[in-house]
Amino acid sequence: MSARAAKDFWVSAGHGLLTRGEEGRHQVTDAFLRAYMERPEIRPPEEACAAERRLYQRLLDDPRRAVGEADIDALADPDARENYRIFLPFRDLLIDSESLEAAYRRLVTDPPGPIPQLFLDHLVHAILRGVLDGVENPLQARAGELFFRTQRATIQDGRIMLGDAETVERLATTGGFGDLGRLLKESAAPMREVDLDVLSEETAADYWDRSDRFDTVLDLTFAGAGLDALCRVMERWIGHFFQLQCRIHPVQSIRDERWVWHTGLDAESSALLNALYRGENPGDEAPARLLSLFRLEIKDEAAVIERVRGRPVYLGLSMTPDRLVRMKPQNLLVNLPLTAE
Repeated sequence: MSARAAKDFWVSAGHGLLTRGEEGRHQVTDAFLRAYMERPEIRPPEEACAAERRLYQRLLDDPRRAVGEADIDALADPDARENYRIFLPFRDLLIDSESLEAAYRRLVTDPPGPIPQLFLDHLVHAILRGVLDGVENPLQARAGELFFRTQRATIQDGRIMLGDAETVERLATTGGFGDLGRLLKESAAPMREVDLDVLSEETAADYWDRSDRFDTVLDLTFAGAGLDALCRVMERWIGHFFQLQCRIHPVQSIRDERWVWHTGLDAESSALLNALYRGENPGDEAPARLLSLFRLEIKDEAAVIERVRGRPVYLGLSMTPDRLVRMKPQNLLVNLPLTAE
């Protein structure tokens, strides 16, 4: 398996366009910035005006080039003007930050303006690809997808199965046949069912060659290998940003009379854990949507605020009422009881 692990994965993250600096931090390169220019929201369509084409070419030639308001006002297409006004502050933050990690921390704590979730997810994708560089367990790579791609949960015979929400929706719409599948569905013609492959310890090595397809299912059942893999990825994520060793393991309930700190890994879990901590009744539905609980222990107690030293931090992961799992990896960075850096 180690020979397979040496192969690249998540090529779409653009990790190969970055360099590594001190403490493994990712350094933004011109090639990485140019990759954003290739996005359909920025690349000029055939009918684009001359000013839009000229600005685009100048930024391809020099992706760090300063762009003034007059340059944007000159664009005839209002959608193009809006897209540049959203993209350029994000680009400037990447340029001004000492690393991709620093840019991400700034975006989740003090953003320069409205930043599309797409940009945040891509930064997580790129950073986590580096964090997992050389990982030998493909289940950990699959578990890492939760950090930047929404999942759809299915409970089957007590097993918690997560599939990529976008992929599930696409296959449900097309039956795996693309535009033809849409036509068949619209005409009510029968379509074959398309099942996503559930990764197991025996079949997980298949993940490497299909990692950018996001078409496998992760079994997140308690005490299973998939849930353990997610724990290891969260440990790596925290360790990369804070240079801290920690241990995370799943628990089935919180039986702790000295419960002092918790962090939800998504909005649903944050609300649930807050209610339970305050002794409030969260209702019948919220606890039923809780998929996983975790106990986090930070080994360096000097890095933890005084009232939490020697105590665990509890983490929760839930699905929404429509069974979507939207993990917020920034909560592992901004909501931990750590002393000032």
